[in-house]
Amino acid sequence: MAASRIVIENCAIATVDAHDTEYASGHVVVADHRIESVGAGPAPARLENVARRVDGTGHLVTPGLVNTHHHFYQWLTRGLATDHNLFDWLVALYPTWARLDEQMVRTAAQGSLAMMVRGGVTTAMDHHYVYPRGTGDLSGAIIGAAAEMGVRFTLARGSMDRGVSDGGLPPDFAVESLDGALAATEATVDTHHDASFDAMTQIAVAPCSPFSVTTELLKQGAELARRRGVRLHTHGSETVEEEQFCKELFGMGPTDYFESTGWLGSDVWMAHCVHMNDADIAAFGRTGTGVAHCPSSNARLAAGIARVPDMLRAGVPVGLGVDGTASNESGELHTELRNALLINRLSAHGESALNARQALRLGTYGGAQVLGRADQIGSIEPGKLADLVLWKLDTLAHASIADPVTALIFGAAAPVTLSLVNGRTVVEDSHLTTVDEDAIARDTRSEARRLARITAQG
Repeated sequence: MAASRIVIENCAIATVDAHDTEYASGHVVVADHRIESVGAGPAPARLENVARRVDGTGHLVTPGLVNTHHHFYQWLTRGLATDHNLFDWLVALYPTWARLDEQMVRTAAQGSLAMMVRGGVTTAMDHHYVYPRGTGDLSGAIIGAAAEMGVRFTLARGSMDRGVSDGGLPPDFAVESLDGALAATEATVDTHHDASFDAMTQIAVAPCSPFSVTTELLKQGAELARRRGVRLHTHGSETVEEEQFCKELFGMGPTDYFESTGWLGSDVWMAHCVHMNDADIAAFGRTGTGVAHCPSSNARLAAGIARVPDMLRAGVPVGLGVDGTASNESGELHTELRNALLINRLSAHGESALNARQALRLGTYGGAQVLGRADQIGSIEPGKLADLVLWKLDTLAHASIADPVTALIFGAAAPVTLSLVNGRTVVEDSHLTTVDEDAIARDTRSEARRLARITAQG
């Protein structure tokens, strides 16, 4: 059967390929679920089986945004503990999170995904690590919500086995046993991981953090991931308190501790990595360990400014993350493009820290690298998967900014006229096409109230 084609033309294009190729006015042709061609001027004449032509006048086409760190369940606890640092914030919210059930988690996933996808995300991930006993198939609920939305998705199946009684931060009733966590993680890989080129669902092994898991869970988790050929994810070097915790408990800083447990490598990415010295950054660069940079959450929790320019110079793969919506209430990744640039300019590098095109690369190709999918997504090149976003830049908000990439990164949030995942439309004229946004909003309010009631009852 001949390929069905979508033609987008008369638009600016930022391919984010190895040469940062751009076209002031060009075209992209999608054949079924892959990019067939991209170039200057109109699309090739006499194309067959064109199902749709899109006039992109006044628009910029970029690769779809790739989110590399999130906690969907936090959608139901937005706006709480707004003046806390990380450890105090976690202690304040763990008792609520430990009362989540399957319906709450599914609704939270729908809300978190809806906000991201509507704002240009085509590949999402969720680091879910709260698995209260007897609350249903939480991983399945999250994966089902992503499939319904039509977004490409990685579930980082998290876990915690170090409760308060063992010197950890989470309450004991919120953690799993070592064997239980490992068995459930491997079962999730067995059931849901797809290793194919155009996979829509992949699984990563993701013990939560040094202060919520045992050394044995980290070691055996790494062994499990490598035995099954999946990636590894965790939190690392987020706060000064975490560094102190590691030195007191393990006699070394977070990076050295992770290396001692097998958690540095090209199949690993870590969230935050704010408090890293030169040796830490060199170790990440040497091993190819990736970083999910979450600028808004780091600012919201007063964690600090990650040394992103230094990481990039050291060859560290860096992508962007929303982080949980209880520490980044907007829940949108396209705001992280702007915030990554602005916040990093407050560092010692000043105005040379990042530019607009580097910020766009973090949110697209950099994220694809971090998730291990840079040969499939993250840039607009023939043969890659058709995950594309058409940003509207001809309104008042961007009227006097001549350069479209500058307009997208420095300017107000641009509306999404069209978003494709695998060549399928998931956003049209700033609205989701696969789900009912109003129904998700109603369910969000209902489930958030129910969670609050259950928590209040103890």
